[in-house]
Amino acid sequence: MPLVFTTSYAEDARAIFHQYKSLADAAIAQVSDTDLYCTLDPEANSIAVVMKHMAGNMLSRWTDFLTTDGEKPTRNRDSEFEDPPAARTELLALWERGWMCLFAALEPLTDADLTRTITIRGERHSVMQAINRQVAHYSYHCGQIVLLAKHFQSSNWKCLSVPRKQSAEFNRKVLAGEASQR
Repeated sequence: MPLVFTTSYAEDARAIFHQYKSLADAAIAQVSDTDLYCTLDPEANSIAVVMKHMAGNMLSRWTDFLTTDGEKPTRNRDSEFEDPPAARTELLALWERGWMCLFAALEPLTDADLTRTITIRGERHSVMQAINRQVAHYSYHCGQIVLLAKHFQSSNWKCLSVPRKQSAEFNRKVLAGEASQR
């Protein structure tokens, strides 16, 4: 995703969330249904479990974002780490529902909203702090998804950034205007 210059924190935050979603989506698209549910060891999470957890977190944090606590009483966080939807279509629908909730909450925000106060688990946060908290949380989990997908795909992995040993060529093309920056 090319960088769009902005001095708006709210606009930049939306772009960052879109960037991480795109990375995770591209990684998820590369793995088989079997690999979505595979774990590296008994204590590890599968891609599907990470997706279910992220969706649960998003639905809790971003529903009525400015007016209710980000930890909804209906959320059962522990269950997010068990029994993800068995079908890819169901899993992707849950994943998309979480992201749609996030983007619907972020879309109307302006930089003037950033100093408003919200709560997460009873703790006061500025809107900017809450956004930063979630950027960190989701980028962490998107990285896990990419790592697992890359592991499962091994030599069939299609790089999501600049491929190994191609940085100099990529930079040359960017400087020459032949390639868009990532």
